[in-house]
Amino acid sequence: MTLKTFFVEDNATIRENLIETLLELSDVEPVGYAETEAEGTAWLTDPHNDWDLAIVDLFLRQGSGLGVVAACQKRKPGQRVIVLSNYATLDVRQRCTELGVDAIFDKSNEIESLLDFCMEMG
Repeated sequence: MTLKTFFVEDNATIRENLIETLLELSDVEPVGYAETEAEGTAWLTDPHNDWDLAIVDLFLRQGSGLGVVAACQKRKPGQRVIVLSNYATLDVRQRCTELGVDAIFDKSNEIESLLDFCMEMG
């Protein structure tokens, strides 16, 4: 199964490298991206947009990934939201869990775990 994946990441280099890696090593189909909380929230909560997985960074050009995650709490069954951040501290992980995130990964050392998560979903 191909995972229709939406990215909320404001760093173009990180976003492009992440997409390239996921395309090569998992069954991900990028369906779009946002660089701000408002853009990400608008796209992910629009019932006309079809997605299986949202990968959200916490620190964005405008707003916060936590706002995006909070907006996705009433997502459809089967849709997964994960956080990929350099700030995956214990407090951040706990807050993300409270907001209904399916998983949180540290950008610096948990990319393998992210790939495993995507392969298990697919």
